[in-house]
Amino acid sequence: MIIQICVGSSCHLRGSEKVIELFQNSIAEHGLENEITLAGSFCTGKCNRIGVTVSVDDEVYTGITQEIFRDFFTDKILSKFK
Repeated sequence: MIIQICVGSSCHLRGSEKVIELFQNSIAEHGLENEITLAGSFCTGKCNRIGVTVSVDDEVYTGITQEIFRDFFTDKILSKFK
């Protein structure tokens, strides 16, 4: 699985650095280091007023924030490994 977090100006201002940190910690916590490639990407053109844009394989999700991260990770990432 490839997860790309937008680090363009808009997403950077909306917390992409913290979202990357949350991904790193969650991936390690669940022992998925060999299953997931985590990468940054520049603007995907899907800017949102709230949160960060994240691509999981070919799916694009907008508005990812620290507050919704845990639910997003459980629903969109962990569910693929069960």
